[in-house]
Amino acid sequence: MCKGAPPAAAPAAVPAAAPERAPYFVTEGGAPWTPAGQNDAVTWPDLPGLELWGGVECTVNRVGDRFLDQLERTGHAARPDDLDRIAALGLRTLRYPVLWERTAPRGLAAADWRWADDRLGRLRRLGVRPVVGLVHHGSGPRGTSLLDSHFATGLARFAGAVAERYPWVEDYTPVNEPLTTARFSGLYGHWHPHRRDDTAFARALVVQCRAIALAMRAVRSVNPAARLVQTEDLGRTWSTPALAYQVDFENERRWITWDLLTGRVDRGHALWPFLVGAGVGEDELKAFLDAPCPPDVVGVNHYATSERFLDERLECYPAHLHGGNGRDRYADVAAVRALAGGPAGLAALLGEAWARYRLPLAVTEVHLGGPSDEQIRWLVEAWDAAGEARLSGADVRAVTVWALVGSVDWPSLLTREDGLYEPGCFDVRGGAPRETPLAEAVRALAAGRRPAHPALGQPGWWRRPDRFVYPPAEAGSPVLA
Repeated sequence: MCKGAPPAAAPAAVPAAAPERAPYFVTEGGAPWTPAGQNDAVTWPDLPGLELWGGVECTVNRVGDRFLDQLERTGHAARPDDLDRIAALGLRTLRYPVLWERTAPRGLAAADWRWADDRLGRLRRLGVRPVVGLVHHGSGPRGTSLLDSHFATGLARFAGAVAERYPWVEDYTPVNEPLTTARFSGLYGHWHPHRRDDTAFARALVVQCRAIALAMRAVRSVNPAARLVQTEDLGRTWSTPALAYQVDFENERRWITWDLLTGRVDRGHALWPFLVGAGVGEDELKAFLDAPCPPDVVGVNHYATSERFLDERLECYPAHLHGGNGRDRYADVAAVRALAGGPAGLAALLGEAWARYRLPLAVTEVHLGGPSDEQIRWLVEAWDAAGEARLSGADVRAVTVWALVGSVDWPSLLTREDGLYEPGCFDVRGGAPRETPLAEAVRALAAGRRPAHPALGQPGWWRRPDRFVYPPAEAGSPVLA
């Protein structure tokens, strides 16, 4: 019988530069914990230079023979005036798609540029700088896949064509979250090609990273000043003591996209034996060492579920959360729902990324499904976390409010078509998009003001004792050395 979790194992050592955190969800006296300035507009720190960006959820993932297109499912594909609404919020930088699968599904020679011409031209007239994404959780058009070496060269040709057509575009994300996509497509079997093995995972990861490097080479042959904004979901994994070895592996793996691109994966790297053992050639890894493609901005995507907790006591968790690694069976759950001390949090993770790379950072996706009150709390807390990291010395440039016009079916990880819509700054249900309360909070932050919404007087659900869904692991708040 499950009567409570054992003490959680600490994650791998954290760099000394990572900032310390207060107790996670309550103070010693029982009052709600809040970030600096959460309830006090007077003491809220001034953060000159921290920008608020935006982004449109634009995944085109493949499940079996079906391509699931978020732009179509939210209706944004047919609403060019969404961009006017977004600009009216005060946002001046927008992550925006010119996706390979949508633009050239039958090859570059048959590419249809009309949609991209209209949207990028409109952004330019509105004075909004695009960060152009080329693949977003996709596997390319039919005829290629993440396991195909031609994926990389095909994306590079497409990237070069995009740069030639829009030479004024300066910022690119050729592939969004390669590690996440490799896990979902090659390790967990959720998306095409629906594999569940280390070989497919490692191949999908390396193919995508090679595609990024080749795409940026092609872009820079047209525009040498083009910048790489490389996004990845960044969390941290925790566990019971019995699974500490898996924690160590996953907390090394979370960096692998940026480590490959910055030329860090040599024979001394913790994941070199795993990658080579999974079939990646040493010459393939050496290519990243010989010609690194470091990001100009390390883009950190962070969600309430990004930090994970592993527990071998399967009886404590529903069967759909059970998994394993071939050695042990365990449940993999959101740490916020099970870890007594709570996750490390975004400020600590930004500190780790800064200590590791010393490259400019941006929080490139901030979104929470749920009521507007909670969405406002989550966004403002992310803004405060970026400010906390900046005050600790990290070069954090921006925070990005994601899924501005909402998203569809992310609760099922885009594996089903349930039609479950989650709004963002705009709710597109029932006809014309209408602003949600989150929009006014975004407008305030974009103008350099503290949002005044009454929701900010209370902590978000992730800060409250009722956040637990599973028996809490008896661990204190994370202590960062």
